[in-house]
Amino acid sequence: MKQKELLAALEQRLGRLHARQRLGIEADHEAQIFGQGLNFFHIENWYSVHSVIRNTLKLCGLYWRGRRNAERVVVKRNDVTSRRLPARFDGFTILHISDTHVDISQRAMQRVAGLVSGLQYDVCVLTGDFRGATFGPFEAALKGMEQLVARLKPPLYGVLGNHDTIQMLPDLEAMGIRMLQNECEVITRGDQSIYLAGVDDAHYFRVDNIEKAAEPILDGAFGILLSHTPEIYRQAAHAGFDLLLSGHTHGGQICLPGSIPITLDSVLPRRMGAGAWNYGDMAGYTSVGAGSSVVAVRYNCPPEITLHRLCRA
Repeated sequence: MKQKELLAALEQRLGRLHARQRLGIEADHEAQIFGQGLNFFHIENWYSVHSVIRNTLKLCGLYWRGRRNAERVVVKRNDVTSRRLPARFDGFTILHISDTHVDISQRAMQRVAGLVSGLQYDVCVLTGDFRGATFGPFEAALKGMEQLVARLKPPLYGVLGNHDTIQMLPDLEAMGIRMLQNECEVITRGDQSIYLAGVDDAHYFRVDNIEKAAEPILDGAFGILLSHTPEIYRQAAHAGFDLLLSGHTHGGQICLPGSIPITLDSVLPRRMGAGAWNYGDMAGYTSVGAGSSVVAVRYNCPPEITLHRLCRA
């Protein structure tokens, strides 16, 4: 798609302001190592350090073990209990896939494709970072996502992450993923409904708008928010969401024994860096991701896809 056609398509889909704002911020900041975003240092943008990490691990004899670890994606299960959940949604199951980084995590994606074919779920949500790099070409990421999406059952919902360009949006939606760009969808069963909202990247590009995403949700209704990063947990809780599903942290990806992360590349309490947590009345879950970032290795932090089962208290 030519640039003029892409801009016109994005403006029609998102509105003139959001489209131009996101494209402009990407052009200004997408490769910055320092500054911009919620935290000051962005190791994922420092591409010279990738080879340093890789070569260091090879010298220590740890590299190939880390590569094998990164391919062993597991299925995790998480129950979310709420009094506000409508009775017809008791047992409603969400398949949550995050941080695929498909173009640098091909073997992990093959494993995911094999796992999902045997899973039962009602909707699938993808919480961003489809691309491996943070800037540059994205065709390989789109091709990999197309192959993965072919194995998933609709309906599919997604949000963009800090590795993703807004230019990927038309192709992702053409695959059948309903991308939620500060938007909200109603999911209905009989005469009862829940709301599924999603925000654009809040970590690096900072183009999230929770107020806009939450506006259609009726007072007292059960609401789920998709965000690439869990760093907006306070805003989400005070906006009245019951569940926040996110990723971004990779659980540290390279962890000490006991799954203790060296870094989470996030501004949030460490207890929220991986798995289930609560903040006030809101439940949260931070996926450690199915793919790997910077270098495709993992230690003491196996990659995952997650089945969330909603339960009425």
